[in-house]
Amino acid sequence: MGTFVSVVGGFIALLAVVLLPTAIKIVREYQRLVVFRLGKCIGERGPGLVLLIPFVDRPIWVDLREKYLEVPHQSTITRDNANISVDFLIYWKVVDPTASVVQVQNFAGASQGIATTTLRAVIGDIMLDDVLAQREHINTVLRKKLDEVTERWGNKVTAVEIREILPPAEIQSAMTRQMSAERTRRAVVTEAGGKKQATITVAEGDKQSAILRAEGSKRATILDAEGARRARVLNAEGYALALEKIFGAAKEIDSKTMSLQYLDALKALGSGASTKFILPMVFTQLLQPFIGYARESVAVAKGEGGGAD
Repeated sequence: MGTFVSVVGGFIALLAVVLLPTAIKIVREYQRLVVFRLGKCIGERGPGLVLLIPFVDRPIWVDLREKYLEVPHQSTITRDNANISVDFLIYWKVVDPTASVVQVQNFAGASQGIATTTLRAVIGDIMLDDVLAQREHINTVLRKKLDEVTERWGNKVTAVEIREILPPAEIQSAMTRQMSAERTRRAVVTEAGGKKQATITVAEGDKQSAILRAEGSKRATILDAEGARRARVLNAEGYALALEKIFGAAKEIDSKTMSLQYLDALKALGSGASTKFILPMVFTQLLQPFIGYARESVAVAKGEGGGAD
């Protein structure tokens, strides 16, 4: 009896050791368990300790962390019939663990297939130059279109990033030449703009210099004119003062003084070498006082002589 109990006890212990890992699950924070009981989905479990019925419940682990899917180079044709090769990355995460298990079998493969067809559709509507210049726009369009499809699978496409776009070799060569020509054009335009600005600056400087010179010349002319005006005013004032003094002195001169002045003038004429003399008519009038004086002297002399007789 003791042996039977020992055997049963050992069997139970062995069964517990075998069944315990299938009955108890430790689910991490970033994980979920989608449980199927006898083939029917009964929902998700976790995080933490999850108890399952051995041989009845079948768990499927789902990782909720964001993952990326690398899509290798895909050959596409642009709107202007240029054949290019594009590779990109898809970033996605599970938002509905049950739908991600029930609605799709292989999300990575399905997403890659949808991304490839969507990429060809998007690139086919864009010109080559726009494909190279509008990566952000293409990323946004791809993300929206992928998100519309993958939403029903319980997954969210968070971002799409194009890593590399490879046009054909001849197009790359043409683009290189175009880029070189564009840089040369920009250099010429920049140089011309610099020369233009320099010419404008020099002309502006010459203009300012001419204005300053003209302003200086104007001020100098004004100052010269002002000085000349003041000099003329002073000269006129001096002449006026001189005339006033002459006029005042002339008032004090009597007829005798003027006669003496005329006699001095006749004396100077007589001392000259000329034999002809021109006397003004007024000169006889000037001699009248002397004639009067002489007559008075003769009359006085006769009076004195008669009295002596």
